[in-house]
This record gives sequence, C-alpha cells and structure tokens, in this order.
Amino acid sequence: MDRRKFLKGSALLSGLFTINPVDLLANQTLINPKSNKRAKNIIFMVSDGMSSGTLAMANLYSQNILGKSGNWVNLYKENKVSRALMDTASASSIVTDSAAASSSFGGGFRVKNGVLNIGANGEKYLPIWQKFKKAGKKAGCVTTVTITHATPAGFCVNSASRNAEPEIAEMYAEIGLDVMMGGGDEFFNAEKREDKKDVYALYQQKGYQILKTRSDLQKVENNKQILGVFNKGALPYSIDRTNTPALQSTPTLAEMAKTAIDQMKDHKEGFVLQIEGGKVDWSAHANDVAALIHDQIAFEEAVKVAIDFAEKDKNTLVIITTDHGNANPGTIYGADATKNFNSIANYKFTNEYVLNAIHPDFNLQQTKDWIYETNKISLADEEAKSLLSFYTNLEKESGLYNYKKLPFKLYSDIQKKHNSVGWISMDHSGDYVELAMFGPGSELLKPFVKNTDLHYIMLEATGLSVNVDKN
Repeated sequence: MDRRKFLKGSALLSGLFTINPVDLLANQTLINPKSNKRAKNIIFMVSDGMSSGTLAMANLYSQNILGKSGNWVNLYKENKVSRALMDTASASSIVTDSAAASSSFGGGFRVKNGVLNIGANGEKYLPIWQKFKKAGKKAGCVTTVTITHATPAGFCVNSASRNAEPEIAEMYAEIGLDVMMGGGDEFFNAEKREDKKDVYALYQQKGYQILKTRSDLQKVENNKQILGVFNKGALPYSIDRTNTPALQSTPTLAEMAKTAIDQMKDHKEGFVLQIEGGKVDWSAHANDVAALIHDQIAFEEAVKVAIDFAEKDKNTLVIITTDHGNANPGTIYGADATKNFNSIANYKFTNEYVLNAIHPDFNLQQTKDWIYETNKISLADEEAKSLLSFYTNLEKESGLYNYKKLPFKLYSDIQKKHNSVGWISMDHSGDYVELAMFGPGSELLKPFVKNTDLHYIMLEATGLSVNVDKN
C-alpha cells in the first residue's frame, strides 16, 4: 500500500484534511517491507488501560504465586512475537480516552476524545471491521464490559458520542456483525431502555441466536450469528467471579474468545475478531490491585486461546496491545517489597466488593474484622477510623467508574503500606505502551509506531484493497 498516495488522494477527494502536520509526517513514515504471506484472519486483543506496570505485576503474581510466567511475557521469553512501543495520543490530547484510541485502530485517523471515527469537520472514517465485512470476512467483538462500549464500538461504528450506547446496540445489527459478546443488557432489553425498544427482537428477526448465560456457549448453532449479552452493565471482575458462585453463570473472556473463534474459523474468506479485557481499565481507575492483576491474568488466558489457535492455523495475525495506560501502578522499593506484594494472594475480592459491604453502622472492630477476613490486613485503629469516617461523611469520592462513590483512593493508600504497590493517579496516562504481533504480517511491525499505524498494518497484512478504505 502506498500510504503517501492514499493520504494525498483522500485529502483531495474530501476537500478536508483534518489531521495535523505531525500526524501527516508520522503516517508517511509507515513504510514496511512487503509481507511474505498474507493473513487470512486477524485477532486484535486489547487489555484496556494497561500500563506497563500492570503487565509487570501480573507477570510477577503469575511467577510468585501461580508458579509460571504470564502468557504475554512468555511470548517475549520464547521470542515468538514482534514487539514495539506505541504512541497512544488522540487528536485532542497527549492522553487519549478509549473512544479516540479505538478509533485510531478502527478508522485509521486520530479523532478527538469522546467520539468514534468522526473527524473534526464531520468526516466519517469507515471502521475497519466494516471494511473487512465488505471484503467478505466475518467480524466480531467480545469484551468484559458492555459490548456497546468505546473499544469494540471503535472498530465497528461511527458516532459523535461514545455514550450513545443504546444507538450503538442498534447499529451493530444494521452492520450485520457476526459475533458480539459482553455485557450491556440495559441497551438491548425493552424493559430497561428509555425508548422501550426491544433490540433483542431486532437481532432475532435478523436470525441471530441470543445467548444470556455461560451455559448457552455450549448450545451455539454453527453458521448462525451470535449476540451474547451476559449481564446488566459490565461482566463481573474475575476475582469476584472466581470467589462468588452466583457470578459464575457469566463466561470468562477466554471462554467467549474460544466460542467466537470456533464460530468463525471455518469461513472461507476468514474472520476478524476483537477481544477486549475492558475491566483492566476499570480496576486501574479504582486503584484496585487485586481486580487489576486478576483481570489482566484473565485477559492473558484469552491471549493463550488466540495464540494456540494461530499456531495451528498458521494464517492468523494476532495483535496484542492496549489502547492507553491508566494510573501507572507499580511496585515500590523496600526491604519487604516482595513479601508485601505476595500478600495480594490473600485478597479474596475486589476493593469494590469489600468497600461496598461496609455500612455507616459498622463499629471499629467490625471494620477491622471485615478487612482482615477479605484481605488479611490488620488495620490500625486510625486506619479503620479513617475508613469509617468516609461512610458517615456526606462528601464521597468521585471517579469514572465509581458509581457507588466508594473510598477507592483512601483504601488503596492504606493497602499500599501493606502490599508495596503505588499509583500515580486514578485516570488515563499518556505513556507509550506495549505492542506484540504473532503470525503473518507481524514482520510489518516497526519498533516504534503510532496507534493509527495498526489500521494500515492490518490492511496490508491481509492484502485488502485500498478501494474499501474510503467511506
């Protein structure tokens, strides 16, 4: 693909050229050697909000507690993948949100935070899963958050707002995506939508099979499109799901990934699949180390599913990355750093679960007993008092996914004294992030890339014509 000609032609055709000069120069540098073999399939894996410290801590936990390397780092150790650093900025900021980040992958252009594949002057950039659908491939997304959330949506639709999830639910059906699985019942269920529209019925009319529980994965009909919606809102955090039998009716990310691959793998023209560990991001926003590590490990179980398939198939490009960093967590130097970090193995639940169970009528001892039961942390009286004071104070903590206004920062600061893990913030960061590729097309990866470059690598790896590159 001649990127210079493509960019110049696109500008002349539209009469509008919205990317800045820095973007233009960066896009022009993506000149790679031709791939020796074209990929028939693409599996694009996103651990949403994964700072490099998250990857490191998940691997440390895997080694120290589980006795094995993490699946992502193991790919590096075995020299199985091409590896790069990626710049994740959006058109409006050096720190992106998930909508702009996914749009960079999906539409091939940087857009402002908050929108999906729409430029500053209203240009609509055709999302890459639609390009591949036009080329005859099957396409799907699976995620641990709502299936209408920013990351899957950025590969599939154009929208002026990432928050238009009820509308995005309908857009997926119009596009005819083949496998969509995650949470978000409130965007499909007539009883929960404000407009009372039965979006499930819309999918059924189009011939989709509707999956609602983990056991439904075992009843999938071949050659029939899938809509799997397994929860209101996001799916449960992995550690809560593991330790709460009532939550185990929801599937794991690895289980959804395997079902999606099995459903599309025999298609003559191939398939494209996005797999997102969405709650890695949410746990970073909450500074919740147990949630973070266990959801990252769950994401890496899905990585294993993808790599195992690709190794046998030999026609599949697997891309493993994140859309941006979040909170930059990491271990802190000290004589007891290893011991303290390993104590995270004693945490039974997420901080959300633990803190949501504390009530204003708890006394000091009840609070200390509950924290010890769930985290094996012996709180000092002052620490317990500071926690309890939050529940009797009208001022509550805010935060992007802190719907219950729980004291996440206060508690993570208490935990830090015991687990030697620190955080720089409770929000996204602009750090360069990890990127790995396996399979045909991985040789196209350069050591340092922009997020938009991945769009064009996918097109080149599959040999998709530039003609479908325009809306």
